[in-house]
Amino acid sequence: MLIDTHAHLNFPAFKNDAEEVIKRSLNNNVWLINVGSQYGTSKRAVEIAEEYKEGVYAAIGLHPIYAFEQDGFQYEKYKELAESKKVVAVGEIGLDYKAEYVLFKEKQKEVFLKQIDLTRELDLPIIFHCRMAHHDLLDIIDANLRGVIHCFTGTWEEAQRYLEMGFYLGFNGIIFKLNLDEIIQKAPLEKILVETDCPFLTPPQEEGPASAKSSAGKRNEPFFVKYVAEKIAKIKGLGYKEISRVTTENAKKLFKI
Repeated sequence: MLIDTHAHLNFPAFKNDAEEVIKRSLNNNVWLINVGSQYGTSKRAVEIAEEYKEGVYAAIGLHPIYAFEQDGFQYEKYKELAESKKVVAVGEIGLDYKAEYVLFKEKQKEVFLKQIDLTRELDLPIIFHCRMAHHDLLDIIDANLRGVIHCFTGTWEEAQRYLEMGFYLGFNGIIFKLNLDEIIQKAPLEKILVETDCPFLTPPQEEGPASAKSSAGKRNEPFFVKYVAEKIAKIKGLGYKEISRVTTENAKKLFKI
């Protein structure tokens, strides 16, 4: 069994066949957490999760790249979404200092702090988004919070600080594009989660020949999380079954599923 701890079947890329994709995942013993990026996608994640007795869950949150939106973060509306028992986390939330977003980084921090307040009130873990902003993220968060650093691409020194505070590191198809072997080798398996970030970051095993790809590449899906687990097993010199077992236990422990 595997748990894709970061999927986006609530995004438009899956508007016509989310049910089919979920069925394929569950039939292959892959559970998943659909993660929100705005109110609409958070609401959709909850709606999808509630259609399934088990195996499909939701996270709600406002992604930092949308922090500037006129409506901003509406605390009470997100809190209402969290009344669903299928909501297992607040996310993805955090900081994004990519060139086009760094201009409103103070607004990002303001929205981020409000969402941290929500996680404390709800007693839920956080799915953190962090791009080019680890220094500031590490200054804001503390060991009283629980969560995972989604799509971790920082340094080993940064990873150590997160691990010391008790956070998990999430790895996905980015490990086929960037050399994160040292971090994966050194990080305790008990603190690693696997994810896809689908429809993005498709593992190369599923990309196929260039002639078969669209301009955006082939769409990723939760079932492909197996390739991430296989890669981690190879890097750590462990069996695939061991990676599957421990990362699944990690996800169940963090998200209480």
